[in-house]
Amino acid sequence: MSYANRTKQPPRTLTDDEQRRLLAVSGKHVDGFRDHVIFSLALGTGLRESEIVGLDVGDVSPDGLKVRRTIQLRVFKRAGADVDPADQRVHLPDGCYYKLQKYLRARYRHHTPSPTEPLFQATRANQNKGRIGCRLSTRRLRELFREWQIRAGFDHLYNFHAIRHTAITALRRKTGDIRIAQRLARHANIATTARYDHPSDQELIDAVKGLRS
Repeated sequence: MSYANRTKQPPRTLTDDEQRRLLAVSGKHVDGFRDHVIFSLALGTGLRESEIVGLDVGDVSPDGLKVRRTIQLRVFKRAGADVDPADQRVHLPDGCYYKLQKYLRARYRHHTPSPTEPLFQATRANQNKGRIGCRLSTRRLRELFREWQIRAGFDHLYNFHAIRHTAITALRRKTGDIRIAQRLARHANIATTARYDHPSDQELIDAVKGLRS
């Protein structure tokens, strides 16, 4: 029996409308742009929360201004001995690329950042004991995602990992190729990716639109 058939519940995924609302509300204000970039990065690459907060400036840019099209991850999930660090490469969609470029240029207008500086830092209000340069924590990232969902008027709330599910499922929907989805997910075993052969929330919504009621 396949992994997909043994899985009782398909992964939770954001609908297309929910994705648009999340990006729209977080992108409206300057003080939300960091979070907007994080959500865009997660939706475009399927990065896990620990992988996102683990990024340093040097991971995405050689000089703090020009963004790399492909990111080699230093922080990633080591699920087994067969995980090759060389395979932990992430290709940026155009949207993520340009938003990251804008984020870096806005953040480092007046100084050149250190390559080891956290890419996503806590705001001053949340810095521990006022220290500058504190890395955004996974706990705070989850809280921020919840807050933005509420501001976007979601009917029900998701955990942050649902964004990764959404990204992988969206690529499977777009290409119809589970192997390409596996590459995005960076799963060592195709059986893990088979979970995303389930219909997504968006596919269910599209399917029931024409039902007589």
